[in-house]
Amino acid sequence: MSEDSAQAPSEGVLQRLGEFAARDRWPAKGWCRIERALEVIGTRSAMLVLRELFYGGTRFDEFTRRTGLSEAVVAGRLKQLHADGIVERRPYREAGKRTRDEYVLTERGRQLFPILVALMQWGETLRDDHRTGVELIHRDCEAPLTVQVRCTDGHRVPLEQGAVRIKDEDYVKSALGRK
Repeated sequence: MSEDSAQAPSEGVLQRLGEFAARDRWPAKGWCRIERALEVIGTRSAMLVLRELFYGGTRFDEFTRRTGLSEAVVAGRLKQLHADGIVERRPYREAGKRTRDEYVLTERGRQLFPILVALMQWGETLRDDHRTGVELIHRDCEAPLTVQVRCTDGHRVPLEQGAVRIKDEDYVKSALGRK
């Protein structure tokens, strides 16, 4: 990386590298993975339904009762989570009743677990009374769960050591009609 292709970061932000240093030349809309992730799970109602799925809920009536959301909202969220491959439907039938679907997390849905842990970890900073609510723990030793950012080589990476760049600059330039 050349010195002129990196922009020194302000304190507490990611350093922009390469072509991304000139950030205003690159559109965020449609290219940002955060944006796409939020399209899938970025509503309060989606996160509440996901919370209940992680806590073992599987049935529609559980989701409406436990989240306080309307049936229409829960139905819409489950439909979207299913379309995005986060949950799968499994038919079940109770004696004397019609067949219904229960919902379970797919592998893609289970990959959201670190996000749930991170939200709960951050949420702990919002309350003065840390004795209420629930906590996520390691079943074997009962220590609370935490989330840390690490690179694929295993190094812990605080924000000040993080950087952001365009994955494939040549492809993106081509897609945007730039040379």
